[in-house]
Amino acid sequence: MAHPLLGKEVSALKGLFGEIRKAEAELEIMRAYLRDSEKFKDANETTSIFVRRVRDVAFRIEDVVDEFTYTLEDCKHGGLATRIKKRIKHAMNWRRLALKLRNVNAELEDAVKKRERYAMPRVLERYAGGSVHHAGSANQTLSFAREEDLVGIEDNVAKLTQWLVGDLEGRSRKIATVWGMGGTGKTTLVDHVIVKVDFDTAAWVTVSKSYKVQDLLTKIAREFGVSIDARNMEMRSLVEVIRFYLEGKRYFLILDDVWEKDVWINIMDVFPSNGTSRIVLTSRKHEVASLATSDCAIKLEPLGEDHSWNLFCKLAFRNNDDKRIPLELEYLAVKFLQKCEGLPIAIACIGRLLSCKPTTYSAWKNVYEDLELQSSKNVIPGVDVILKVSLEDLPFELKNCFLHCAIFPEDYEMKRRRVIRHWITAGFIDEKENQTMEEMAGKCLNELVNRSLLQVVKKNGFGRVKCCRMHDAVRQLALDRAEKECFGKVYEGSQTFSVDGTRRLLIQNSNIGPLSQSGATKFRAIHVFTNYIDINLLRPILASSNLLSTLDLQGTQLKMLPDEVFSLFNLRFWVLEILELKFYLRQ
Repeated sequence: MAHPLLGKEVSALKGLFGEIRKAEAELEIMRAYLRDSEKFKDANETTSIFVRRVRDVAFRIEDVVDEFTYTLEDCKHGGLATRIKKRIKHAMNWRRLALKLRNVNAELEDAVKKRERYAMPRVLERYAGGSVHHAGSANQTLSFAREEDLVGIEDNVAKLTQWLVGDLEGRSRKIATVWGMGGTGKTTLVDHVIVKVDFDTAAWVTVSKSYKVQDLLTKIAREFGVSIDARNMEMRSLVEVIRFYLEGKRYFLILDDVWEKDVWINIMDVFPSNGTSRIVLTSRKHEVASLATSDCAIKLEPLGEDHSWNLFCKLAFRNNDDKRIPLELEYLAVKFLQKCEGLPIAIACIGRLLSCKPTTYSAWKNVYEDLELQSSKNVIPGVDVILKVSLEDLPFELKNCFLHCAIFPEDYEMKRRRVIRHWITAGFIDEKENQTMEEMAGKCLNELVNRSLLQVVKKNGFGRVKCCRMHDAVRQLALDRAEKECFGKVYEGSQTFSVDGTRRLLIQNSNIGPLSQSGATKFRAIHVFTNYIDINLLRPILASSNLLSTLDLQGTQLKMLPDEVFSLFNLRFWVLEILELKFYLRQ
């Protein structure tokens, strides 16, 4: 006679199968929604809250589906008697998972109803939240092109000037590009050079990320001084007017903050090429820089220590004849510059702020303490506005790879192989036809470098990136976003550490007592960057994170292997070092 518990278990399992299939279909739609929501999630606060709730529900459905898959697979192994025992043993699990799914579905329905209830009328949405496409205004507002404020760009000024004014008698078009991460002074450099160039006509246009070709050409025409009635003019007529105006002239065109190659490719035929012309493009992307004529490309890097110090002195004491920093303020000056990390725009922001304050220790200390309290903890106000634009421009798949790099410690040199394996394990990389996942991940790494979001530390003999790091200002913004989206969080020894549903944990402090007692659960990845960690304190974290897929303890010396590791059925990537023995396992 069949065991009564087995009959109940079979019935519960049939019902759960149907629920799981529905949940998987719902999860697929939710993931698509979250990808698409990148375009509008900041439109207003109501939408932002709804997106957060959908993300949380998606995480919980993902957990239920993974646990169900493992439990079901476990029941298939062994003889008949063993399988029956396992199914009876898992009967409570079936019911628990079914209840979880019902609760999750109810929460999702509640979120949808609330969103409909508090939906903002479309006429108001345009005025809520503002636009995220503000790169142009931010760059121009924070430019610091005063002659006495320019430091560390003399060689690039000479190089760009030579490219632009050399061989003006020859009837040719030359394209120069200036590229680098946000805040390195691209606009400033070009702004400084343009005053040295003498052409018949010139135009400077800042390109919107969401540009339209006709709108861009209209701006260019007006900057050149062409009189047009754009509202009543077709594209063909607009092109003819611009071309006729420029024919036979020596003209100079600057397209500032270009985000893709197509910006120039889509309009290049508008401009006469049989005369003398110079085109300058500024961008954060290498692909745009590749448009340059015969190596006329300049990549701007953060300033070195000496140039950073000189620029800081000039700006902080711009109202003084003596630009030297008083001895009692040197310590704070060093602290300010550590935050700026060589970014000219950061140094400009903080230098200008200090130039309006009394040159006393107490006044400067107050400014520094105010900076510490900013929401973006280690980023100078104003800089985050510029850097955030680069983050918002990332495709959904690439954004996950970028946020993951922020989980490594500050100034950490990330090795190519390790980063790529993390991305693949986390499911960030899709395999495409004729390309392995390793090759696809390598392309993602190169793209982040080309977007100036990662800095190359070392290349191999073939020019391939071997090691890279993330600028501290960029990293802090990425960490803020990672924490906000429950992507990942850093534990640095805080006594009051809140997990709040985060999926990835970076441990940078060996004192994990508070973390061990915080009730941390459902981590998908744990990365430890300390020389030593107490196994007994690590055990409860591993025990409560049974869905863990990555456990990276590379560089952490352990005296023994935690038993809890063997219960991590979802583990796909783990690195452990036990005394002098190194274990590297990849499933």
